[in-house]
Amino acid sequence: VRLVESGGGLVPAGGELRLSCTYSGDIGGYNAMAWLRQGPGKQFGQSETVASIADDGTEDYVDSVKGRFTISRDNSKNTMSLQMNNLRPEDSGVYYCSTGDYYENTYFPAAGYWGQGTQVTVSS
Repeated sequence: VRLVESGGGLVPAGGELRLSCTYSGDIGGYNAMAWLRQGPGKQFGQSETVASIADDGTEDYVDSVKGRFTISRDNSKNTMSLQMNNLRPEDSGVYYCSTGDYYENTYFPAAGYWGQGTQVTVSS
């Protein structure tokens, strides 16, 4: 499976970005997808699940982005997006597209099922 992110960049606080993910190949039958964020100075293993979406379209967000970010997916086109509005400096980081599953209402990425990441930097 190959997941490719795009759309990152440098924006001022209050700005917006739209991240896109295109995936190809067998995603292993996993039902959910998510955007992970590796914060500055943190290891990938410390990444936070910013937003996730189940196969049925059910969305979930970390509290800090609720009302500002919107996740969507189009299974027919093998794409997923993250619309990020009213960005804050603390939203900065490397954003990864991933696929995985929920366990007890928590999203877990499948090992190795993430892309190379796209950098988002929000200046104050």
